[in-house]
Amino acid sequence: MARTGRPKAELVLTSEEREQLTRWSRRASSSQALALRSKIVLACADGLDNKTVADRVGCEEHTVSKWRRRFVERRLDGLGDERRPGRPRTISVDQVEDVIVATLESTPPHATHWTRSKMAERTGLSKTTIGKIWKDFGLKPHLVDHFKLSTDPLFIDKLYDVVGLYLNPRAPRGADGSSGGERPSPPRPSQRER
Repeated sequence: MARTGRPKAELVLTSEEREQLTRWSRRASSSQALALRSKIVLACADGLDNKTVADRVGCEEHTVSKWRRRFVERRLDGLGDERRPGRPRTISVDQVEDVIVATLESTPPHATHWTRSKMAERTGLSKTTIGKIWKDFGLKPHLVDHFKLSTDPLFIDKLYDVVGLYLNPRAPRGADGSSGGERPSPPRPSQRER
């Protein structure tokens, strides 16, 4: 007995289309969605019905139907994602690149790192937009992954004082007027405090 239901458009592939779909379905760098769509079209081209294809690739029948129809209508171009509704982008790729490059390769005057407000002033974008760009690209200008030298003119003197305390904590301190002799030991806890 013949199957009833809506007739499906015949799906016949050219050798170039089959080759491209096979590449997309196997390539590790393809998106999972494109790989699934390619597998669906290849299985449909082998003459399988939607239910069998859905079981084989692990998706719903309506998904198979959708991608079969889109491929028949627009061929390989039909497997890409359609433009989504909504407001078009107002920030250009060049503006995003400018923010990223400035964040990574420069610092604002009289500061150690960029803040949202300073970058917004520099680029003319909003602070929210700067924050979104930084988040999308994983940039955290307030965190550094390398050592920065202080710009303090007395840094070396202070460094010697601090390192000296670690190396010889009981030694008399310098001529700054603080403790001239040995410092007393801290009090020992009594029996009750232990």
